[in-house]
Amino acid sequence: MRGTVGTLRKGHGRLLALGVAATVLPLLLAACGSSSASSAPSTGASTGSITATKDATIAATVPAAISSKGTLTVAADASYAPNEYFDSDGTTVIGMDADLAKALAQVMGLTANVVNAGFDTIIPGLASGKYDLGMSSFTDTKVREQTVDFVTYFSAGTSFFIKVGSGVTVNTLEDLCGLKVTVEKGTTQLADATAQSAKCTAAGKAAVDVQAYPDQNSANLALSSGRAQVGMADSPVVDYQVKQSNGQFQVTGQTYGTAPYGIAIPKTTGMTQPVLAAMKNLIASGVYLNILTKWGVQSGAITTPVVNGAVS
Repeated sequence: MRGTVGTLRKGHGRLLALGVAATVLPLLLAACGSSSASSAPSTGASTGSITATKDATIAATVPAAISSKGTLTVAADASYAPNEYFDSDGTTVIGMDADLAKALAQVMGLTANVVNAGFDTIIPGLASGKYDLGMSSFTDTKVREQTVDFVTYFSAGTSFFIKVGSGVTVNTLEDLCGLKVTVEKGTTQLADATAQSAKCTAAGKAAVDVQAYPDQNSANLALSSGRAQVGMADSPVVDYQVKQSNGQFQVTGQTYGTAPYGIAIPKTTGMTQPVLAAMKNLIASGVYLNILTKWGVQSGAITTPVVNGAVS
């Protein structure tokens, strides 16, 4: 789950350096939103749109400061395909979260402007008023709830992935002792791998060599290039990367730590209840499930969104 210590969340990434080996290229294109058929989800997620209908009752609850400008600025770290990543133009943010943001805004009579932002800058940006919402695979945690409100909308855990034929066996966190593990900076995966390293050494075992990268694309490249032996990320993101790797990666072990994603909302803007009502509307209308199905992540669908539903 995209969660970080203090500002918990998942990880995204930007375009990697040129000159990557051909076996790595399909993965990079997928994570960065290539227009090629092999890089888009099998459902054709990068094309077409799913629209929602304005609900006048919900729209009337949107605070004047938001409704008067007519737009919602929604921050996402565009490196976490298929949840949020760049389209082929390298600028437009697409993915499950981007589509949900646009649909939520439509229900509230607004237009969503989804912008790319570094994951660890989103919650501070909400506090400063730079962004209205954060939709970037944030894991709803009790620590984060001290700073922002969350409206839950998805369920995900953490999965492990390895290079095919590497001979590495990882079933649980306990199996990471002595291994090189790649994660995105500022995520729950970084916190979990670091905590496990301390447990390893306390038990007299080798520490975990935790490699934290600024985005998920870089973390993936560390695994494909052999600098790391195991990758960790949110379960839908791992599933997607494995599918897009042309047989280079495989999932290993058990998914753990299933918890809700939440839409991050400043506590002082009055937007928490309108967003909750709009999410309930999308679920009831079927638009929500259509969006998740479009991106191939419908297994994480929930039926009852709540405010601040952290499990830990």
